Amino acid sequence: MITIHHLNFSRSTRIIWLMEELGEPYEIVPHTRNPNTFRSPQTLDRIHPLGKAPVIEDGALVMAESGAIIEYVIATYGRGKLIPAQSGPAWARYIGWLHFAEGSAMMPLLVHLLGMLTGGLPDGLKGFIAPDIEKTLKYIAAEIPDNGYLTDAFSGADIQMSYVLEVARMGKLLAGYPSLEKYMARLEQRPAYKRSIERGGPVRLPLG
Repeated sequence: MITIHHLNFSRSTRIIWLMEELGEPYEIVPHTRNPNTFRSPQTLDRIHPLGKAPVIEDGALVMAESGAIIEYVIATYGRGKLIPAQSGPAWARYIGWLHFAEGSAMMPLLVHLLGMLTGGLPDGLKGFIAPDIEKTLKYIAAEIPDNGYLTDAFSGADIQMSYVLEVARMGKLLAGYPSLEKYMARLEQRPAYKRSIERGGPVRLPLG
């Protein structure tokens, strides 16, 4: 059975959601952020050298990185769920989105959010990341069909993308992208998502 090391207000909620979608048994080991710094606690350092969440344990395996975890869990326990058939454009699109989320999209959004948490970014850095954020959000918005998902059906890529857009929402960046707000609403209406919030707590940082 998979053990999820879960940090409150973090990416690791995605892995709880994934397990709920698959209907596979799992257990949660909770870890709590420092309330003043929002940093991960040292308890995570004892699980993995990076000291970040999510981390899963599956027998002797210890694995970090959301995208890798999603790929591993779906390949090992998914029985064909949450992934297109591994041929053709739908699968290529799935893999592209799964890795784009953290590989390209997250960095400028996270820098923006960290600026909000730490009193603001220097003008030079703000000027560098603002165009990337706009390009990223426009790209995602243009690629999601009305009432649809990143591929031809709901998949692990949507679970992966959810936290990227949650960071954008925490950073007050989604106001100009109603299609992304509607996409997030579709994701949040899924019963498995609701169960993940019940078990793991809210995703959004309490920023006031």
